[in-house]
Amino acid sequence: MKILRLLIPFFSLAVAIAQPSFQPAPTLTLPLREGWTLQSSAKVTATGEAISSKSFETKNWIEADVPTTVVAAQVKTELLRDPFYGMNLRQYPGVSYPVGFNFSNIPMPTDSPYAVSWWYRKEFTLPTVYAGKTVWLNFRGINYRANIFLNGKQIANSNEVAGAWRTYEFNITSAVKPGANVLAVQVWAPTENNLAITFVDWNPAPPDKNMGLWREVYLTTSGPVALRHPAVLSKVDSPVGDASASAAHLTVTALVKNASDRPVKGRLQGRIENIEFAQPVELAAGESKDVFFAPDQYPQLNLSNPRLWWPAQMGTPNLCDLTLSFEMDGALSDVSHTKFGIREITSEVSEQAPDRLKRLFKVNGKNILIRGGGWTPDMMLRETSERLADEFQYVRDMGLNTVRLEGKLETEEFFEMADREGILVMAGWCCCDFWEHWGNWKDEDFEIAKSSLRDQIYRLRSHPSMVMWLNGSDNPPPPDVEEMYLKIESDLRWPNPIVSSATAKRTTVTGGSGVKMSGPYEYVAPSYWETDQHLHSEEISCNVGGCGGAYGFNTETSMGPAVPPIESVERMVPKDHLWTVDGPLDQYWNFHAGGGSFKTIQVFTDALNARYGKAASAEDYAYKSQLMTYEGVRAMYEGYSRNKYNSTGVIQWMLNNAWPSMIWHLYDYYLRPGGGYFGAKKAMQTLDPVYGYDDHSVWLVSSQYVDAKGLKLAARVFNLDGTQKFSKDTALDAAADSTVKVFELPQIEGLSPAYFLDLRITDGSGKLVGSNFYWLSTKPETLDWSKSNWYTTPTASYADYRSLAQMPRVRLNVSSRSERDGKVAATRVTLENPSKTLAFFVRLKLDKGKGGEEILPVVWQDNYISLLPGEKREITGTYRAAAMGTAKPEVEVSGWNVE
Repeated sequence: MKILRLLIPFFSLAVAIAQPSFQPAPTLTLPLREGWTLQSSAKVTATGEAISSKSFETKNWIEADVPTTVVAAQVKTELLRDPFYGMNLRQYPGVSYPVGFNFSNIPMPTDSPYAVSWWYRKEFTLPTVYAGKTVWLNFRGINYRANIFLNGKQIANSNEVAGAWRTYEFNITSAVKPGANVLAVQVWAPTENNLAITFVDWNPAPPDKNMGLWREVYLTTSGPVALRHPAVLSKVDSPVGDASASAAHLTVTALVKNASDRPVKGRLQGRIENIEFAQPVELAAGESKDVFFAPDQYPQLNLSNPRLWWPAQMGTPNLCDLTLSFEMDGALSDVSHTKFGIREITSEVSEQAPDRLKRLFKVNGKNILIRGGGWTPDMMLRETSERLADEFQYVRDMGLNTVRLEGKLETEEFFEMADREGILVMAGWCCCDFWEHWGNWKDEDFEIAKSSLRDQIYRLRSHPSMVMWLNGSDNPPPPDVEEMYLKIESDLRWPNPIVSSATAKRTTVTGGSGVKMSGPYEYVAPSYWETDQHLHSEEISCNVGGCGGAYGFNTETSMGPAVPPIESVERMVPKDHLWTVDGPLDQYWNFHAGGGSFKTIQVFTDALNARYGKAASAEDYAYKSQLMTYEGVRAMYEGYSRNKYNSTGVIQWMLNNAWPSMIWHLYDYYLRPGGGYFGAKKAMQTLDPVYGYDDHSVWLVSSQYVDAKGLKLAARVFNLDGTQKFSKDTALDAAADSTVKVFELPQIEGLSPAYFLDLRITDGSGKLVGSNFYWLSTKPETLDWSKSNWYTTPTASYADYRSLAQMPRVRLNVSSRSERDGKVAATRVTLENPSKTLAFFVRLKLDKGKGGEEILPVVWQDNYISLLPGEKREITGTYRAAAMGTAKPEVEVSGWNVE
């Protein structure tokens, strides 16, 4: 039977059915954040019943706000020194595991203060408006096991409460009292055989393994029936050919929970803008069930020409409002308000070559090249709304369209921000700990894994920013686990693509993943991405060399370490360890590298010294590091962009760091953007003129979804002394979401050992709409593919940029003006190069007054720029006005050859 779908112009519906009666009521939520106390069970002999009584005294307990881990609370109260400075962390009690080892796989030392349980205690007053309602106690994250007591009664035990990625909700109506109440939670840290939280080789782990109440705790209320996990799932009929209109078909769902001990009948009602719908619901005593409104049964959920949600790169991330309410016996039992986006994300897996698959993602029927970075929370899982907003601002500013969460499944605030900002989120389980030790799982572990996935899918499925879910990371799960996961995802109507793992490993259940996780992670030369032999041969095995190059979907990869600017280095490395006769490679520098195969930055340093000349000081080393990361990160992203859609995605490993680090980031822990940030931003510009390291060609990559006509590409080559050796102008158009090879650079005589390529795109009015500036070497840079391993391909012959040191010094003319608009301030810096010499790799800083600290975070229009002889540019930096206090912004300018 063919079902006719009635298409209704979105949000112009005159509802002809009986109108559900909406009575929006405030959601009664009581955050339990401030006023907690913590203490080790080694110092407390009382029972949970006694600790949760009003008369219990907490003298000498640690005061804390929740969420917090135990170590985070100790650091905040200065019981422990700053773990991020020097090697302080190694002095913490319980830190005896070897440097660079994955602590999540190592037993907690028996003498560790975190080998025993810790108590969290909170006194709170129940508001009088809670009287007569069902009261729910929510824990959004407990690591790892817990006993929970309220007013002298145990309401949950450590067999019921186990799993770092589970969420918990308890009906405490019979245990909570009007007025004063006491909550006590006894928490145990995870063991090496628990489904917990790991930072793998990204950074060290705190000695408590992040034990504690690490996510929000709060109370909510409802009537006898509560609504949970509302979601709107969309199917989009994309326009075909020249058609401009689209259609969407919405499914609305929610979990309905009967908290009472009797059967109930009621009415679940919904509203999306001015579209309304309702259905009767019956629940047995204590029953919870998912209720659905399908578009085939509710024709008003078929929409014509809806306001679609798009990633910011593709359009506007439009959000809509959903209100659900449950009414019984003429009274409102519960109401929920949520935002959603109308969009559909799909993927197609196709064969590039024998045993080589690629997965291409589409949003509302349009191709998208995934370009993102791997996200990490703080090492002690501390989060603030302000920092979260700052980091999303950086993601948007660079032009990234995706962040990847490997096992670190973030807060509701994170996903709501991703929805608003139009940033896609790639999420899934983590590698390298018990989550992938399936052969050692016991029955309880299977149950915890199922509950964890169910809790996470419930809370994530409603977010339009979710682009995919990965059931494994470095390995796909075995068939029984994969089938278990897939059933849960199907039962809960997960609306997005599911990928078996972040690797190319096939499974007997779902076949090829269409993605690869082939590295590299250690330093590789900029030419790596375009010269990887797999781009040009279908016969070469990844085991022979390379395979991380710019083809397919690389779920995590990097050009290697990312030593930050000197100001950040000085905050993590003590002064007496900043520089030695052997350079920056003592144990303090390397302690802030990674783990496993990445415990030093020696490979990166060897390349830096060979390419740019041996660093003479910490300052010199840090500045040359910005050159290395700028060209390396730019080359990676541009290689994948140039080769779309032979390449379908790339995730830089990583976007950010959990602590101050020398490796793997686009901006550092202090939110200081360095060379890698601006190399990524340059590669992500919507019209990007690109140099091909493989064939010395010039390309134009369009990452916008509209055609650009009447463009001009100007290419100029300069020697070190500023003399022009080549120029060419080309008129061209750029189709939407396209890439085109424009021309190859000819053989140019008389080049200096290091020389420059300046590329600029202007529109029909002469306005600059894209630019790029490359420094190149007449000495070929070659890679030793035969010595490749899983994390790097060595350089056989380095490019030679040592002649850059011979560039004449330049004095720039600098002026600035600052302005303020509410909470945002901006400083516009005008730079002019009056000399006949190029000003190379000029860095701008804004300080809080002369000699003051740098203003951070700051969003620069551009930075680490180069100015041709006679060139003048204005560059704007924006920042939070409150960051200045009473000081005036002071501009600081430095550069490779700038006075």
